[in-house]
Amino acid sequence: MLKHVIAAVAAAALAIAAVVTPAQAAPPPRDRELRVMSFNIHHAAGTDGVLSLQRIADEITAADAEVIGLQEVDNHWGTRSEFADQAQELAELLDMHVVFGANLDLAPAADQTHNRQYGTAILSRYPIIRSNNLLLTNIDYPDRPTEQRGLLTATINVRGVLIDFHNTHLDHQRAEQRDLAITEIFDVLKRNDRPAVLVGDLNAEPEAPEIQRLTSVLDDAFAGRTDAPTYPAEKPTKRIDFILGRHVTFSDAAVITTPASDHLPVAATITFQARTGA
Repeated sequence: MLKHVIAAVAAAALAIAAVVTPAQAAPPPRDRELRVMSFNIHHAAGTDGVLSLQRIADEITAADAEVIGLQEVDNHWGTRSEFADQAQELAELLDMHVVFGANLDLAPAADQTHNRQYGTAILSRYPIIRSNNLLLTNIDYPDRPTEQRGLLTATINVRGVLIDFHNTHLDHQRAEQRDLAITEIFDVLKRNDRPAVLVGDLNAEPEAPEIQRLTSVLDDAFAGRTDAPTYPAEKPTKRIDFILGRHVTFSDAAVITTPASDHLPVAATITFQARTGA
């Protein structure tokens, strides 16, 4: 009789384990959606000659953008932007987290105490866990030096899932300089397998060989589109502002018409989820 009782108890325990164990297992990661933007703000000087950070902030708000890569951002640079810390002021206007990458870092102007800085910034509605600005290698052109460029990276916690957001502004003069920068960007992307977004003013159109290198590895939010030129803002003829991604899907990609800058901003919704070991 005791043997039968023991057998029955063991069978019941196995049945309970079969029911409880799956419920206790970690659920599969849920998708996250995020509205991202790339915006070359031209130090907030519009095509109408008006300098306005508020107008930049209003465009970001109207687009419902949650993470934004900004290019041509001044930080105490000069009178053209009233010596403002533009990234910090935009963060305050939008109540967002911010990181700034100084690609040019010069001594203070006369009667000023802050270094004159110019570069890129990332604004985020979600916490920025860490960030880094990599100064990209310049090829030595004695006849016409290239401006120092950088890759600003922020790792962002989007409701419990990490994503890497990269922002850059590539050289406008030479394809070989852009190509070298892209090689260095690939080196950064190889450091982990997290979902990643790369935005920026790439100063080349989708058909350019160096951009083709990028889009052979990263997905393009505007792939196949011929209706999305971004520059010059008043009568755009070229698509040189990009949103690219890895382990993300894109939807609702749009070019935003505005006089706030000499470039038109671009926005897209991305969907992504955590990756094992990323």
